[in-house]
This record gives sequence, structure tokens and C-alpha cells, in this order.
Amino acid sequence: MTIHDQVKAAYAQVARSGASCCGPTSCAPADAARRLGYSEDEVAAGDGANLGLGCGNPTAVAELRPGEVVVDLGSGAGFDALLCARRVGPTGRVIGVDMTPEMLVRARENAARLGLSQVEFREGVIEDLPLRDAVADVVISNCVINLSPDKPRALAEALRVLKPGGRLRVSDVATTRPLSEEARRDAAAWTACLAGALTTDEYRAILERVGFEGITIEAEGGFGLDDLLRAPDPIAQGVSPALRAEADAFVSVRVSATRPATACCASPEAPGAGCC
Repeated sequence: MTIHDQVKAAYAQVARSGASCCGPTSCAPADAARRLGYSEDEVAAGDGANLGLGCGNPTAVAELRPGEVVVDLGSGAGFDALLCARRVGPTGRVIGVDMTPEMLVRARENAARLGLSQVEFREGVIEDLPLRDAVADVVISNCVINLSPDKPRALAEALRVLKPGGRLRVSDVATTRPLSEEARRDAAAWTACLAGALTTDEYRAILERVGFEGITIEAEGGFGLDDLLRAPDPIAQGVSPALRAEADAFVSVRVSATRPATACCASPEAPGAGCC
């Protein structure tokens, strides 16, 4: 079974059950969202779409303006995408991309229930986005890049779909040092947002290599590794003792970067170099 298959199966079960993968099993998704900095209004607006799957709040730093186009990588049940839709307004557009059909069903139901016609959800993987070049003013993602088995391609795709001068705003899990090979091979830890995490230096290097500029990576408050390690099944079931022993290496980060205003995709890894 591939990493994509493992992740898809786990998150499909979460979508069907509505269980949160963040925080102890007694923790409601609304409580998790508050800890991550979402306002009471945002928590209320996202009722039904918030499954507690994030590790930060990328919408708080996305600097969204009416009329902008936003792409949400790994949009899940639609929580962040729906909040973005409210900010960009009826003249804007939000496109959520997710590979799990069960999540897409929930997201589309939530958008219809809220009457947000400016948001749509498409099935696809973040390494091969179902979007044309240079469509987005902003690309966001919340605790999803770490799940990708090919992060250079995923970040190159984020660059490709951004307009020149467009903004990348990501909340993610990273590490302060390389993990052991044993921890990296922990299949359950991939779905728990652990085994696939980059070091902060690796994250920056990939962003630079694919062509981003203005890169900042900083720790985000309100989220700790206990939130991941205590996750209920199926997300963190069976995470190995070897991985748990490295818990102090993990940190929740906010990643910001910009596509250059004039340059084309700089990396030969980018799908279709020369994507302007």
C-alpha cells in the first residue's frame, strides 16, 4: 500500500466518523480550533466542517482581500476553505483540493448548507493539482504538506498555480533535527503527521529550490506533539515507541513564501518548467 493509499484510508474513516485527529479523544474539534487561534465567530461558522485536523491557522496570516482567488491544499471537510470564502466574498473564489472522496462529500455539503457559491472542491493530489497555471492569489494548507510522499513536487505545484507575486501560507508540522530511519518507516506515523515531517532547514531548502522567495518559517503556538501522539484511531493507531521517543524533535510551524513577481518556475523539478 502506498503512502497516498494509507493516508486516504485513514482520513476517509475520519470523514465518515467525524472524529478529530487532534488532541486527546475527549477534545472536541471546536476546542482544538480555539487553541490554534480561530475566533469564536470562525469556530461557529465552521461547525460541521471543522474536524480538528489542523495544526495551525493559515487563514489568520493569509491577508485575504475581497475578490482574491485562494487554493486550499488538502482541504478536508472544508473548514479553512469556507472561512476563506467568507473573506474573499462573492467576487472572490476558493478552490479546495483533496484526494479523499469522503472528505469532498462533506466539504461540498457544508458549502451548500452555508450558501457559499464562490467555493468549490476538486478531487486530486497536491503533487498534481487539477488547476491551470497562475490561477491563485494565495495558496494555503493546514497540516497536509507533511503527508506528501513527494514534497518538492507538491511545493512546485503550489508555485505553479500561484500568480506572479502570489502568496503561500502554510501551517505544518516540522522537525528540529532529522528523524531516525526506523521512525521514518513507521507507516502509522505518516498518517499522524509525524514520519513525513521535514526539518525546518529541509523545508526552506525545497522552497528555495522550486523558486519561492521571501521565505519565513516560524514556530506556531497553541499546538504540541501531545496533540498528535494522543490522536484517536485511525490517525495515530499503532505509532511506534521509536517514533514516540523522538517527540521532542517536532514543532508546529507557520511557513510563508512568495512566488517572484516576474520569474518563471526556477526548478527543473517543477511540473512543466516555464510555468508563467
